[in-house]
Amino acid sequence: MSSTWTWRKSSRSVSNGQCVEVARPDAPTVGLRDSKNPQAGHLRVSPAAFGAFLTAIRDGRA
Repeated sequence: MSSTWTWRKSSRSVSNGQCVEVARPDAPTVGLRDSKNPQAGHLRVSPAAFGAFLTAIRDGRA
């Protein structure tokens, strides 16, 4: 399934390879995976959970 998703990395990612990639398929989920090991699989979370995660990062809580 994840092979048809378009994975994206933040433009703020550093070049050391320790990045998280995000995909937004047509389904109501957000995919997350480790950019240095994409074959290991991915997590699927709801858009609300992903939004809460981003808010926590911005607020310094994550």
